[in-house]
Amino acid sequence: MHINPERSTRPDYDLLVRQVTSILEGERDLTANAAQFSALVYDTLADLNWAGFYLTVPSKKGEGQDLLVGPFQGKPACARIPFGRGVCGTTAVERKTIVVPDVHAFPGHIACDSASNSEIVLPVIKDGKLVGVFDIDSPVLDRFSDEDRAGLEAMVAAFLNATDC
Repeated sequence: MHINPERSTRPDYDLLVRQVTSILEGERDLTANAAQFSALVYDTLADLNWAGFYLTVPSKKGEGQDLLVGPFQGKPACARIPFGRGVCGTTAVERKTIVVPDVHAFPGHIACDSASNSEIVLPVIKDGKLVGVFDIDSPVLDRFSDEDRAGLEAMVAAFLNATDC
């Protein structure tokens, strides 16, 4: 059961990993679990304006892959992002977490919401396959720390363990 009366800039990630496991217990569907996961992150971390998934799909151009917006919390977002573009597309290509203290300084940043100032994007990889990325935006510059990176990576691992993708 999720219990967190207020959002935090220094969340207890060990507790959040246990909450992910608990919330997703008994359900393995990707869409349902991604929606629950996005809501948990958005509800528990302070100073966010977007948290959600972009899922890997074939490119509309016929070759390669894109990221298509999936379950999220926040304002409407960019619907489709080509691999290699922006922070999400770069994360998809590099397959590693990218923390951006100031998105305006990131070459090729895609401004889906002009209020966003910092971002963290985590690859979602299961059995060697890139399922997509989990993207979090904040209106606060330099919002995401190494502690956030490690904690969110542990949360994504718990999500993947509970989800069929």
